[in-house]
Amino acid sequence: MNTYWLEHAWLGDRVESGVVVDLVPPDAPGPVPADEELGDGTRAPGPVPPGHLLAVRTGAPAPPPGAVRLPGLTLPGLANAHSHAFHRALRATVQVGSGTFWTWRETMYRFAAALTPDSYHALARAVYAEMALAGITAVGEFHYLHHQPDGRPYDNPNAMGEALIAAAADAGIRLTLLDTAYLSSGFGAAPDRHQRRFSDSTADAWAERVSLLRGDSHTLIGAAVHSVRAVPAGQLATVADFARHRDAPLHVHLSEQRAENEACLAATGRTPTQLLADHGVLGPRTTGVHNTHLTDEDITLIGTSGTGTCMCPTTERDLADGIGPAPRLQRAGSPLSLGSDSHAVIDLFEEARALELNERLRTRTRGHWTAAALLRAATADGHAALGRPEAGSLAPGAPADLTTLALDTVRTAGAPPLLGAETAVFAASAADVTHVLVGGRVIVRDGVHVRLPGTGRALAEAVAAVRDGGGR
Repeated sequence: MNTYWLEHAWLGDRVESGVVVDLVPPDAPGPVPADEELGDGTRAPGPVPPGHLLAVRTGAPAPPPGAVRLPGLTLPGLANAHSHAFHRALRATVQVGSGTFWTWRETMYRFAAALTPDSYHALARAVYAEMALAGITAVGEFHYLHHQPDGRPYDNPNAMGEALIAAAADAGIRLTLLDTAYLSSGFGAAPDRHQRRFSDSTADAWAERVSLLRGDSHTLIGAAVHSVRAVPAGQLATVADFARHRDAPLHVHLSEQRAENEACLAATGRTPTQLLADHGVLGPRTTGVHNTHLTDEDITLIGTSGTGTCMCPTTERDLADGIGPAPRLQRAGSPLSLGSDSHAVIDLFEEARALELNERLRTRTRGHWTAAALLRAATADGHAALGRPEAGSLAPGAPADLTTLALDTVRTAGAPPLLGAETAVFAASAADVTHVLVGGRVIVRDGVHVRLPGTGRALAEAVAAVRDGGGR
């Protein structure tokens, strides 16, 4: 048994000081049996697998003998519910000049064309290490770079997806690989030259390829519809059925741009949300990413079906997408999660803060969500969106995924510890993360990634390799 003493801990609805957590070591030979006596009177809620929390005890003003101290505020590990790892190479490059989402996309295509399985592994490993340094313990990778740039499959048809799986394992974080169907350049049109490497031609061929992927204790295989413009209406049900038969998460870019809505209405007579509902895509295992430009009926369809909403505020503002109706969606029944998407920054505290502050600007009123509600979006609800409903809490039986935030930096110092949730959401940044555990293994110690201590250098080298390749 491994024991940690948390100076302060967020327990979902409150901050407690002096919390002791016992966990089953990640290399233990097997689960701890039910009702095993722990020596101090508490009983395990077993059987508890290796790398999971065995007990959580409050009211410990000092560390017990042998416990590892984690000073500051400890949270459940954060969940980044929407990522395109290769977009990290675009940071700063796309901030030159002006333009729209569609002109930004042209630059993105150029970088996408430069990637190989090896260069994507190197880039994603560094990006996922950056996420770990930001307190993120699980990521949903919305993956559509499947084939060679000319559209021919690699000898291993899942070479790019397996590069991402290996990258997450190397960086020590959990991965939900949301393998994405991207078949069309827009409502039945053939993929253009930039998109050939994204397409499997048909949803059946996509499903056949994805069925070859295998998950493990740290990797889940999910599915995604890139968008209603990228998957013909008659093939949406194939992707939805694939996810349903495997009880896998299903994600979809939804109404990110008004132009997409207008094109969908012209082609089908339906809004994107209505079209997804018609073909069985909406539901509790589905998450709509962005959900920005919605009608009242769209909001009702999403909420009553239990479809989730992943907001990505730093990307949505970077691309001038607009501010989505997140409060109305949540009131209608849509759980909220958060993603860093294009990685303009990788900071889930900033995403949580932006969700509230954007809404304040839009409505000119304050207090749409409590700090605790925003942390739930960044933890429990985010993990649930990634197919891990057991994660995201500091509770017996949950995965031992912990993120510790310093409360004595220039950003976080001064507030009472009991206001730790408010400090985390409204003042802290990713730079304040000191320790991260995933499955009981230390991934970040004292602000340094233990597996990739030169993360900045690795990022610089990986981005330069893609940039140079993209300039050819």
